[in-house]
Amino acid sequence: MRYEPLLSLVLGRPFETLNGAAATLPDHAVHWAKDEAFPFIVSKPGAKATGLLLRDLSRDDLDSLNYYEGGFAYDLVRKTVQTETGPCEADVYVPQDDRWALGDLWSLQDWAARWGQMTLHAAQEVMTRRDRFSAGDIQPLLPFFRARAWAQELAAEGAPQTVRSQMSARDVTITKERPGFDGFFRLKAFEATHKRFDGGQSNVLQRETFMSFDVTLVLPYDPVNDQVLLVEQLRLGTFNRGDPAPWVLEPIAGLVDAGEDPKQAGIREAQEEAGLDLAELITMPKVYASPGYSTEFFHCYLALCDLTGRGQGQGGLAEENEDIRSHVLSFDHAMRLVDSGEVNVAPLAMMLLWLYRQRSTLRAKTGTIS
Repeated sequence: MRYEPLLSLVLGRPFETLNGAAATLPDHAVHWAKDEAFPFIVSKPGAKATGLLLRDLSRDDLDSLNYYEGGFAYDLVRKTVQTETGPCEADVYVPQDDRWALGDLWSLQDWAARWGQMTLHAAQEVMTRRDRFSAGDIQPLLPFFRARAWAQELAAEGAPQTVRSQMSARDVTITKERPGFDGFFRLKAFEATHKRFDGGQSNVLQRETFMSFDVTLVLPYDPVNDQVLLVEQLRLGTFNRGDPAPWVLEPIAGLVDAGEDPKQAGIREAQEEAGLDLAELITMPKVYASPGYSTEFFHCYLALCDLTGRGQGQGGLAEENEDIRSHVLSFDHAMRLVDSGEVNVAPLAMMLLWLYRQRSTLRAKTGTIS
């Protein structure tokens, strides 16, 4: 909470209005939580942890801080800190016993450069849920809040505008935000206007956007055997539409975790869902799933691999309640499924059609005649 923008967001008021002063805690140090995006304080003889001492906080201020920090499994513990005017008793947020594994020494500057903006987006999601979720309920959602924030950073990469107009996000104005829904998923309700192609301004539009995540999709392909690996699982979107067969064929897929390179996410998901150890992925199209109402974005990759001897298999993580079956099919068989409509998931159809265009080149590189 030494990051001023974060402290202001959590308390809901400018940092300048706070009565704060630098302080240190002897025989303690601040370390990264291993493989996480935040730090925690630990006992360490001879060390000195730097912090921010806040005085004259209101009851609401304390409730806000406790709510936010409670999501990280921190508790308040009374400690003696050192200030410019001498020692002072203060309550310090420390982790619950053995909750987080110890990482390297933490640096506020390094953290702010890598995680600062993402944390602000995630913290906004946390605090909007204060009236409806307990801190304990928020804790398992934090990785998803950060993943959603990371998607916004990845979006900044943009895409070419050779045919599209040169208009930009600056030509869209949100005029009003309306109540939406904030749970695991988020529905953003708002009113907006935008610049028109004729140079004028649009009427005010009432819209809702499904605030989703960036997703990595991987299509494993064996160019020697000319086979692809597809996965099958129940999808509740198809079920709730009323589809009589809600189990669908898909590429390997998974959320891009906060701070994660989409390619690395694909390599991780291939191991989790299909037991494949991949070293390299070939970039396929990067596309929006349904841009009219959703932010969901697909990073698509082809994985060249050896599928010899693989048939049906079981995969997925038990802790995520995944029940996944994999199928190894000839490329021609997979294309027949596209033609018949059994492949009814758009990204899989798109990826197979992309492979159709590149297949001869890929097989030629392996010395295989297509």
